Amino acid sequence: MTTWNLPTFASPFADLPIDPVAGNWTREVLGAIASNVLPTPVSAPHLLAWSKPVANTLGFSDALVQSDVFLQPFSGNQLWPGMMPLASNYGGHQFGHWAGQLGDGRAISLGVITAGDGSRQELQLKGAGPTPYSRGSDGRAVLRSSLREYLCSEAMHHLGVPTTRALSLIRTGDAVVRDMLYDGHPAPEPGAIVCRVAPSFIRFGHFELPARRGDTALLEALLRLTLRQHFPQWQDQPWESCLPIWFAEVAERTAVLIAHWMRVGFVHGVMNTDNLSILGLTIDYGPYGWLEEVDPAWTPNTTDAFGKRYCYGRQPEIAHWNLYCLAQALAPLLDDPEALQFGLKRYAEVFTETHRKFTLGKLGLPMQADLDAWLAELFRLLAADRVDFTRFFRSLMTLNPARAATEPAYWREHLDAHRYQPDQSTIQHEAWQAWLQQYLVLQDSVDPLAARASIQQHNPKFVFRNYLAQQAIDAATAGDMEPLGRLQHVLQNPYAEQPDAEDLTALRPDWASRKPGCSMLSCSS
Repeated sequence: MTTWNLPTFASPFADLPIDPVAGNWTREVLGAIASNVLPTPVSAPHLLAWSKPVANTLGFSDALVQSDVFLQPFSGNQLWPGMMPLASNYGGHQFGHWAGQLGDGRAISLGVITAGDGSRQELQLKGAGPTPYSRGSDGRAVLRSSLREYLCSEAMHHLGVPTTRALSLIRTGDAVVRDMLYDGHPAPEPGAIVCRVAPSFIRFGHFELPARRGDTALLEALLRLTLRQHFPQWQDQPWESCLPIWFAEVAERTAVLIAHWMRVGFVHGVMNTDNLSILGLTIDYGPYGWLEEVDPAWTPNTTDAFGKRYCYGRQPEIAHWNLYCLAQALAPLLDDPEALQFGLKRYAEVFTETHRKFTLGKLGLPMQADLDAWLAELFRLLAADRVDFTRFFRSLMTLNPARAATEPAYWREHLDAHRYQPDQSTIQHEAWQAWLQQYLVLQDSVDPLAARASIQQHNPKFVFRNYLAQQAIDAATAGDMEPLGRLQHVLQNPYAEQPDAEDLTALRPDWASRKPGCSMLSCSS
């Protein structure tokens, strides 16, 4: 019999108060950061996919992950010794309105381990059954949403975007009933569980809830624990000196995160305050999407279709608003809450600088000022002529400047290769030529090899497009895991040329513009 070297688990919340009520029913939980809760067993767990890089980081061998010893706890059927499952308690602003207590309604933490690389990592099951925070839900997740979270979190990591990770995707063998578009047509779907991995899953909403309740003792204890675990350089300093500095770092990390989202064309879709990480990680992959044709007002979330609060172009603004909500939660701990304004200012400064640097990098240009109007004109043209975001910027690697400057037909053909429904009668040729001429002038002062390297560094060739996700979901639902495995392999090297995967860079097919899961997504899972 094989003897496995299993990790030692600790609670992510150490000595913070835990809900003393043992029962697992939906309720308001006061004075506690989390509730103890066991995962609900499933009937026929089957490992569909796993991330070897994450497993290696954790110190899990290939043989362990592919064994029943792994399958049972990570499907929620049993626990390894020392695992201490719990669901955490937090609140949040949803679509701009205070929603009260929310909590982990379908996420159950298994505990924190010291990974093979020495890092602190929390392992969390998503879709493992109800918790006291499920608010009437079953706590389960369906295969389509689980596959999307599993693949996208790993794809984002390889894109260089700060994110939670995904260790495994397990099919449960049980059906889960969901009304995908909230249109009165519920249907059974295959269930699945994702194991998410991160140094911490603490969100802005963890601080908002005790602050709203006036529970200053819990708020202070949570902040002390957060500093001790993740920002030890400030853990022993008084609030008045360390809290504004810590908040400013959270703001800066958030600014860099949003700049990365904008760089790769990612739209989170549901930027509630309970979905923003204090570590500046992308967290909670729900109704997200990727820009195809450029549209600053595009949102993948059907719930947000009218208000477009969380559309691509508003993500920087919403992140700032969410930070303001976090500042309000922290304010009771300070004699001078105005000191938190520094963090909000730093967010604006860091985002502006980083976003400009990334955008110019996407064009192969060095950092420089006074180009904001020219950059804005580029995005206006891209949107007006329905140009694919990812393909256009990546294509600048192969653009021939001499031909572009002297052959209008060459530039038109270049654009048309990346446009949806190209129509020469609508393209804004004169405006494009004016923009192009300035671009070529700017390029003249840059070494061509450096420009090409910058374009490749900032512009992925492969992203997890919505229609690719749906194709993988459809295949996996039918029992075919090859598309998922192929996508996972290709998305591990998104900036590399992969000639045998050129089909994965294609413009969105016409059928995908109308198919649920490609053009229409909801929070349903």
